[in-house]
Amino acid sequence: MADAPQDQIAPLLNPEGWELLASLGPYREDEAFRLNASLRKAGHSPELVSAVLTQSRLRTKAEAKFGEFARQMIFTQAGLEQATRLTVAARHAQRFAEAGVQHVADLGCGLGADAMALASLDLQVTAVEMDETTAACATMNLIPFRNATVVHSDATTVALEGIDGVWLDPARRTTSTSGTKRLWDAEDFSPPLSFAESLAGAGLAVGVKMGPGMPHDSVPKDCEAQWVSVGGDVTEVGLWFNAVRRPGIRRAALLLGPAGAAELTSAEDFDGGPVAPVGPVEGYLYEPDGAIIRAGLVADVALQLGGHLVDEHIAYICAPELRDTPFARAYKVLDVMPYNVKALKAWVKDQGIGVLDIKKRGTSVTPEELRKQLLPGRKPKAKKTATLVLTRIGEERVAISVEPV
Repeated sequence: MADAPQDQIAPLLNPEGWELLASLGPYREDEAFRLNASLRKAGHSPELVSAVLTQSRLRTKAEAKFGEFARQMIFTQAGLEQATRLTVAARHAQRFAEAGVQHVADLGCGLGADAMALASLDLQVTAVEMDETTAACATMNLIPFRNATVVHSDATTVALEGIDGVWLDPARRTTSTSGTKRLWDAEDFSPPLSFAESLAGAGLAVGVKMGPGMPHDSVPKDCEAQWVSVGGDVTEVGLWFNAVRRPGIRRAALLLGPAGAAELTSAEDFDGGPVAPVGPVEGYLYEPDGAIIRAGLVADVALQLGGHLVDEHIAYICAPELRDTPFARAYKVLDVMPYNVKALKAWVKDQGIGVLDIKKRGTSVTPEELRKQLLPGRKPKAKKTATLVLTRIGEERVAISVEPV
């Protein structure tokens, strides 16, 4: 669905629209048609009914990022796609607070997630948003915070007098009637990365949220780069300059999950750091978290585990003994087989396997297609579950049978 234009937000910004939206329960797709009809029958305009149902759907979707706060917020589709999870936004805000920053400009504030987190720590916040509809949403979302002000303006031209910190979450998508499209060049972002660097060059405490796929050679030389993973999903890389950059840290991987937070850091640049040995598939296989891989810290984890890489170019680690680590998922190695579809099909049949989880790295094999080949036709009565790891060791493709620890 395309992003909500002004006419999807404006009907909500009056008492009738706000009260009607508040009266709705959690959005259910199977109830939407019936609810649409009943609201129109009750005398509400088609425009208002469409707006409240769209907003109800977005609020329900937003609970994954905002929890119960989503029930009181206003969203657009594009804004929600890029919005920072509140758990991560709280980490951003903590950086500025601990650095002694007093007044933060959130340039390109979107729906206001980071501005909310900053304001909740009693920092003065000026939230700037160029898109009129999104700025209206941010205004509504920041109503509870008297220390936050929303400015409808171009982030690159707004005055920064009295401001000692800047947070930027550049728009990395363009929106059209057909939906949203991701941008890849940092200079096409709004605002571009070079603008953030210019603010850092002026001495301001600057933090920038970038996409997690940012190439290492695009990371500015004078910042700390911290990749963030939430529940195993790599959500961003934060670039931190000046007062909000931690001394002695060039790159880091922060993992947030049910068990809490864990972080691995390095003072070395991306072409430095330790080199892990390469060895056989044995004992236990470890699959590093995506943030560890993005931050170039796989070798560091391998050495922590007393292990080695199975191939110098692939992020799989093996170690003879099992060691607990928050930075990688562990599997017990059961068997190592050459990658051969016919042989693997016979192996699946001999083992009585009915459910097959396939992981891969360093090979072009498509797990879904291979699964269809190995478990053709009707599912066998057997429900034994197995996990296969497909990878490459040198020029040889292998299939490793493993058991999750």
